Amino acid sequence: MCGVAGKIYFDRDRKVSERELRDMARTLVHRGPDGEGVWAAGNVGLAHRRLSIIDLRAVAGQPMSNEDGSIWITFNGEIYNFQDLRKYLVQRGHIFQTHSDTEVIVHAYEEYGRDCLQHLRGMFAFAIWDTRTHTLLLACDRVGKKPIFYFHEKDRFLFASEIKALFADTTVPVEPDSVAIDHYLALGYVPAPLSAFRGVQKLPPAHWLEIKDGQLTTGRYWKLRYSPKRNVSFPDAVAELRWQLSEAVRLRLLSDVPLGAFLSGGIDSSAVVAYMAQALNHPVRTFTVGFEDVASDERPFARMVADRYGTDHTELVVKADVAAILPRLVWHYDEPFGDPSAVPSYAIAELTRQYVTVALNGDGGDESFAGYTRYVANHRAQRGEIIPLPLRRTVAALIDLLPKHWRQQQPLRKISTVAEAMAQTRERRYSRWFGQFSVAQRQDLYTTDFKAAVGHCDPEALFVNAFGASDATDWVDSTLDVDIGLYLPGDLLVKMDRASMAHSLEARSPFLDHVLMEFAASLPPEWKLAGTEQKHILKAALRGVVPDAVLDKPKQGFEPPLANWFREDLREMAHDLLLSPRALQRGYFTREGISSVFREHYSGQEDRSLHLWELLMFELWNRTFIDGEGFSSLSLGAEPLNPIARV
Repeated sequence: MCGVAGKIYFDRDRKVSERELRDMARTLVHRGPDGEGVWAAGNVGLAHRRLSIIDLRAVAGQPMSNEDGSIWITFNGEIYNFQDLRKYLVQRGHIFQTHSDTEVIVHAYEEYGRDCLQHLRGMFAFAIWDTRTHTLLLACDRVGKKPIFYFHEKDRFLFASEIKALFADTTVPVEPDSVAIDHYLALGYVPAPLSAFRGVQKLPPAHWLEIKDGQLTTGRYWKLRYSPKRNVSFPDAVAELRWQLSEAVRLRLLSDVPLGAFLSGGIDSSAVVAYMAQALNHPVRTFTVGFEDVASDERPFARMVADRYGTDHTELVVKADVAAILPRLVWHYDEPFGDPSAVPSYAIAELTRQYVTVALNGDGGDESFAGYTRYVANHRAQRGEIIPLPLRRTVAALIDLLPKHWRQQQPLRKISTVAEAMAQTRERRYSRWFGQFSVAQRQDLYTTDFKAAVGHCDPEALFVNAFGASDATDWVDSTLDVDIGLYLPGDLLVKMDRASMAHSLEARSPFLDHVLMEFAASLPPEWKLAGTEQKHILKAALRGVVPDAVLDKPKQGFEPPLANWFREDLREMAHDLLLSPRALQRGYFTREGISSVFREHYSGQEDRSLHLWELLMFELWNRTFIDGEGFSSLSLGAEPLNPIARV
């Protein structure tokens, strides 16, 4: 796992210097502490920071080329089928100098061109410079595990694994993007292709980008298909699922450095550990993070799995000062990020890296096998659609006419919430499961000027469009497809990538193997969500493999005790930061809008701790990046100054 960067000047007489490339690479030291490489040839240059995982010899360094130096690559990721691909390419006459998966991509590109992407099984973000055609190809993996960002102007193009590497070029503007900020406040993350910075974009999952002579083109090379369904019996599908999952785990055990696993105590990570234990001839190293708040703590279930498979198990209880970790989170995430489970993710990555360099996890199981409780609730909500939509909207409008203080009292508050949800189309209603600030709440929060800057921005339309693009004919499959396209790459995979790479730790996710995902998509939806039972077929496949207590317990999630944090560690800090003159002068939010969030939360009218977290992370992001407080050490690739200490 590594960090990549590069630059092209469209004027072929303008040279890219090694110093420019090293400045970019140096900001990515945490992604690749084991080595640095740059390659510059005239108006183009590539940079690389290496985290050594496979083929530890220096000969496997990057940027890497083919035999005649006509193709150059800088690559971040792991290709799990590279050995089989290598054998085929050797038969086709290709000559290899290393045993790395990087060189396999180079020769696959020679053999297939851009279609090489169809042959890669793994996680990746890479750039290939073809000197024969003066073309740069960027690509990222099918589900978006590995990120790539870019900045494109009339005279140049820059790309990197993290946004901060782009800003190593001090002429790249550091300005917030109003539309992206509105999306962040609506969703808790900034969805691709947007970024929080004007002019900087993300390459979406399963996409490629080519740039030649200053002209940029993009395309998509893969999408899950939910139709047609395969004709298979349930017992045969269970057997196939067991094999597919064990194979996905086996492929991810190849490593020349120590590896282990995150063990949350949930079904997915427990399954990964079980199949790891069956495949390895030594105890698996497992790592669990928990909270002092018992309601959020799954450590007892993790111990069950650890005991069953005799793992070498390590636990961490998160009870450090939360405020102390926030500046580091903001720095490593680059954009405002509203998912508070980034804190335990960061903590477990830090713990795990003390023992291993690679960790497998259970990410992706919920999205393929219907593991979230919202799928059940969403399924039930369909019953209400027997009432015509105009009538549902009339009821919601009548309730909305009642005084606000009435609507905030139970049970009318619950009725109002249900009525508001049912007044939406099913696509927009589903978007509210991810919504942080609703449309009305954002309007109450925003200043007049920021409302004008945002204009008619409609973050919820992302869901409408995603549902429309799905080939699924069943509502359960449709929601899985939408989650894989939006929530998974926008939130969960960002969280894991930044948390793990902040500590030079490679995270591998067997449930995100695209072959396994395609198999799951081909199964009938009632095998995933059977009435109210989530993950029906996955549980059937894992019965006898994972303890029944783990399979049968309600889903808990990886949520920190956020409400407690805002009653204790973060209360004073949040109030001082969010209502400071400095924050209000930014022009996003009114004082009354922010004050009302505090008032409703601390009066007990409503739990708005998630809103407070999102606002706090946004203000810290502004101080670190927009105000420049984290940039004083940027060129050295070090940690930022602590913005909290400067308030």
